[in-house]
Amino acid sequence: MRWPNGLTKALTLSYDDGAKSDARLCETLNKYGIKCTFNLIASRVESEEGLTKEFIRNELLGKGHEVATHGDWHRGLDVARSIEGIQDVLNCRLYLEKEFGLIIRGMAFPDRTVNKTIVPIAYERIKQFLEELEIVYARTTGGYNDNFELPEDFLNWVPTAHHKIPQLMEYIDKFLDMKVDSLYISQRTPRLFYLWGHAFEFDNDKNWDLLDRICEKLSGKDDIYYATNIEIYDYVTAYRSLVYSADGRTIYNPTLKTLWFDRDGMLCKLESGETKQF
Repeated sequence: MRWPNGLTKALTLSYDDGAKSDARLCETLNKYGIKCTFNLIASRVESEEGLTKEFIRNELLGKGHEVATHGDWHRGLDVARSIEGIQDVLNCRLYLEKEFGLIIRGMAFPDRTVNKTIVPIAYERIKQFLEELEIVYARTTGGYNDNFELPEDFLNWVPTAHHKIPQLMEYIDKFLDMKVDSLYISQRTPRLFYLWGHAFEFDNDKNWDLLDRICEKLSGKDDIYYATNIEIYDYVTAYRSLVYSADGRTIYNPTLKTLWFDRDGMLCKLESGETKQF
């Protein structure tokens, strides 16, 4: 797979809670042309510490960012009864969809890390009800992914790093320096740098300059696709839906997206509905 227009790398951000400090985060990201998914707690919208509906509508959604669920009341899904977890996710989704006229399909796990490595039994229970709620991706908070690999299971989406880890700049340099097409052939997979955190942490740590340094390093690159979480999910899912002949020489694109891929060193494009022989 290659990202749109044949790019080998992508960048996405995911920031949680919908606190007022997200406004400053949004302003900085817009300046650098970087997209972000804002995971909102429904009960915080229009509260004293939260974002207003007008800001979400005009400055987040209006500037190309994504809004995703982070719970109605930010409940820890692994410690809540299933019915409580279902209510927390569903009520948040219903609220956001009604207020902003969207179809919400993504989330970040609220309160504590849930993934199949740390709490495997709870994860399988939660994954089942998330699938039934038609949530297609869920970002975890545990573990780091400095190989920049795409998830096999989007409901266990491990990010690259939190912005507070000491080795963050090393990760960024490693990502920027990576020449995907020069790697050993089995490793020439598309790469994704996925940064997450909370905007209020920049307030607490008095280091908003860190955000500028991150954005300056990652923005404006001609080999990076800048996308929201759902745009990453939709593109990867579309690529994984390609249909192949038995010998692999004929490929059909049944999706609505134009898809790009590398075939033995040749960059190829397949339009929506197109079938090609190679």
